[in-house]
Amino acid sequence: MAEFGAEDLTKSYADVRALDGVSVSLATGEVHCLAGPNGSGKSTLFRILLGLTRPDSGTVTRPARSLVGAGFQEPAFYDSLTVAENVDTFGRLSGTPGEAWVDRVVDVFELEQMWTRRAGDLSGGFAKQLDLALALLKRPTYVLLDEPLADLDDVSTGSLLGFLDDYAESGNAVVLSSHRIEEIGPVVDRLTVMRDGTVRRRVRDTSENESIAEIYRDAVERD
Repeated sequence: MAEFGAEDLTKSYADVRALDGVSVSLATGEVHCLAGPNGSGKSTLFRILLGLTRPDSGTVTRPARSLVGAGFQEPAFYDSLTVAENVDTFGRLSGTPGEAWVDRVVDVFELEQMWTRRAGDLSGGFAKQLDLALALLKRPTYVLLDEPLADLDDVSTGSLLGFLDDYAESGNAVVLSSHRIEEIGPVVDRLTVMRDGTVRRRVRDTSENESIAEIYRDAVERD
């Protein structure tokens, strides 16, 4: 198994089979998209990979916690602190590679314009940007982002995807959970399509005449 991955995962909630024999491998140097409609099992797989949920069966291999960063569908930070205080607190708790990297993250996610605002008062888009910035603050080798485009406008989406593409090319693993394939498609190196708790298709590279979006639609619509 890879340094970070899972084999033959199963997970059920009451009568719902959230995952049924799912295997996945996360590799550095690429953007890996876990795609699927709502209820396909993407978020459950993310939580198991991060050690937040235990599978009913299967095997998970994880790197050291210090090498992993995560952003969730619902932003997670300290509501009562300002944006600046959140950056400082998360930086001290997780460690950062230096001031230059923190400055770059602050710039990419446009945190300066909300620097002194209380985090709990941020709009949905700004809250998402803060959450994404905090996930990347320690410059993790593996960063897992659940629905990272939620609440972002077109400009912020383009900035984020460009940054993540560069981040992967510099030797890190970027793993995105999303159903917005048209937007994410141009930066995706590996695609895993899920539906009803199973993997329907895996693609390492796309051909010139078949886009990521076409592959995704074909996989989720096929019975």
